Amino acid sequence: MNTTAETFIAALGKSQRHREPFKYWVLEDVLPESVCDAIGALPFSPLDKAVFNGRREANNAKRIYFTPANQRRFSVCHEVADAFRSSRVAHALERMTGADLAKSRLRIEYCQDVDGFWLEPHVDIPVKLFTMLVYLSDAPELHDAGTDIYDASPEHKLIASVPYEWNAGLIFVPGKNTWHGFRKRPIRGLRKSLIINYVGPEWRALEELA
Repeated sequence: MNTTAETFIAALGKSQRHREPFKYWVLEDVLPESVCDAIGALPFSPLDKAVFNGRREANNAKRIYFTPANQRRFSVCHEVADAFRSSRVAHALERMTGADLAKSRLRIEYCQDVDGFWLEPHVDIPVKLFTMLVYLSDAPELHDAGTDIYDASPEHKLIASVPYEWNAGLIFVPGKNTWHGFRKRPIRGLRKSLIINYVGPEWRALEELA
C-alpha cells in the first residue's frame, strides 16, 4: 500500500461525521503534504473562457482527469489513482460510509475554479456511488470557498458550508437528499480541488476514468 493510501486511511479514522441534512464526513490531512504540493504544481492552467452557468458539464471538453495518460506523464497522478484503486482503501470507505464499491471504477478530476464559478444546488447522478472533494489551496482568502450543503426542501435552504482548508476533504454517498453546490460569491484566488468518485460499471464517459 502506498503512502497516499496510508495517509488517507489515517484521515478516515479521525474524520468528523455529520448527520444533517444528510450524512457527510469532513476530513483533515487527507493526502501526504508532498502529494498536495505535487498536484498543485501540475502544469495545467485554469479553464480559458470557461462557461459559468452553475454546472460543471458546461465545460466538459476542457476538464482535467487523472487518466491513464496523465498517470504516465505525472507520477503524482499515478500515486493518487493507485491509492484509491487499492482494495484496502475501498474496503475502509465501505465500512465507514456503507457504500457498495465492489463493481465500481475510479474517476478523479482536478479542478481550478476562478472568480465567477458557481454550482447550483444539485444531487449527483445515481451512477456515482461515492463522492469526495479534497481542497488544495492554502490561501487564507479562500477560507469561505468550501462546498455548500443544502436541505432537500424546494427552496434548498443553505445548512452549512464546509471550511475550505488546505488538504481538507468532504465525503458523502450520493443519494436523493444529498443536495450540495457552491453559491455565487467572490472567489479570491484559485480554488484548487480534487473530485474523487467511484462510479458504477454503467458509466459511459470511459475517457474520464483513472
